[in-house]
Amino acid sequence: MLETSQYILGAFSGGLVGFVLGLVGGGGSILAVPLMVYLVGVSNPHVAIGTSAFAVAANAATGLASHARHGHVKWRCAAVFALAGIAGAAAGSTLGKNFDGQKLLFLFALVMIAVGILMLKRRGHAGDAGVRLGRENAPKLVAYGLGAGLFSGFFGIGGGFLIVPGLIAATGMPMLNAVGSSLVGVTSFGLTTAGNYAISGLVDWPLAVAFIAGGWEAASSERAQLAIFPQSGTR
Repeated sequence: MLETSQYILGAFSGGLVGFVLGLVGGGGSILAVPLMVYLVGVSNPHVAIGTSAFAVAANAATGLASHARHGHVKWRCAAVFALAGIAGAAAGSTLGKNFDGQKLLFLFALVMIAVGILMLKRRGHAGDAGVRLGRENAPKLVAYGLGAGLFSGFFGIGGGFLIVPGLIAATGMPMLNAVGSSLVGVTSFGLTTAGNYAISGLVDWPLAVAFIAGGWEAASSERAQLAIFPQSGTR
């Protein structure tokens, strides 16, 4: 049983993750596991991963609702990507929860370095605001979705830093649409991973609630993002 101070730190951590996730659609969820371990003080890496996966999925769903209201989500493309990724996330999370926890944290650290480099290299992308799901991009969406889901499930992260460029590479959609659409995948992958970990009793539900509460308002606020990206089309 965690102490009250740890739940407060969990709520604070959720606010940080929710803000970053709502701002850029990726990079925020990868902070959840190290915050759970090193700030909140969750001793079991697998519990940290399972708990953060559920919390990040909930915060991503809040951010998704906000993007959907502004018409930023390409629903059909996002759905194909997410459905393929769910299968990958199920397989990846099964491997992850049976992997040595400390070794998993070490690999996680390497992933964080790689993500940091990718985020620094990210550039604006004009894209085609009128892109639609079709025969040409559907196979690409399935392939990228499966790979992103597998990676996301293994490390217990949202995978937005992979989903956003994957959606752009598969469809050529604008960055803002990719960010909004990516949250469909982040939500789906997180719930799949959390469900798999929960079966093994590796989710701390009270801590997850505290984390979600902290990130609720931050994830739904996109004023900063709307200042960065221009408005774009939907569908």
